Amino acid sequence: MINIRDKTYILKFGNNLKRLRNLKDLSQEKLAYDADIPINQIGRIERGEINTTISTLNSIAKALKIHPKELLNF
Repeated sequence: MINIRDKTYILKFGNNLKRLRNLKDLSQEKLAYDADIPINQIGRIERGEINTTISTLNSIAKALKIHPKELLNF
C-alpha cells in the first residue's frame, strides 16, 4: 500500500511517464519490452498504483532514450 503522503507524487510521476511515452509514440507493450519489465508494470506505474524502484526508473529512461531525471521533471 502506498503511503497517502506519497500518492500525489507517485501519480505525477506516472502521468509524466505516460506523457513521455506518448511523445516517443511508444505503446506500453513496446516500452515494457525495451525496458525488460513486465507490461502490466508500466500500466501500474502510469496509474500511480505502485512506487517503482530506482533501477526500474533507470531501465525505463534507457528504453525512452532520455536521462532519468526527465522522468522526475513534472
